[in-house]
Amino acid sequence: MSFDILNRVSVLVKKTYYTFDRFNVDATFALLYHEKPVNVIELSKYIRITDQIIPLDDNHYFIIFSFTSQENAYKASQNILSDLDQFLNNQTSCIALDTFDTTKTPNAVLIRLKQILAETRKSSYIRVETEEILDQ
Repeated sequence: MSFDILNRVSVLVKKTYYTFDRFNVDATFALLYHEKPVNVIELSKYIRITDQIIPLDDNHYFIIFSFTSQENAYKASQNILSDLDQFLNNQTSCIALDTFDTTKTPNAVLIRLKQILAETRKSSYIRVETEEILDQ
């Protein structure tokens, strides 16, 4: 990942933390994996206008589900995957969600999401996972 991308993620994570501290609104961070190329414009059709996406590389997007608890982000992720399945004509996409914790650095957020995603990709039937998969 380039320095520019990491910097953008860092700024958005810090902005999300500030919004939480100031207004006490929920948010959830996620990492989307897909095998086939999907550009930002196409992916934006499947997410809510309040959510933010940052392409990390050809196969990964960082997502901020703004104003959304982890439980509701889980449901939103299932909807995104359903739409991507139809668009990509496969069922290989998956999403990792992590507990919102303002004490984590932006880098720690990304590392944790990558760990969750790695475990998620090992499973062929559960395609949206939370940090609980790391405890198994």
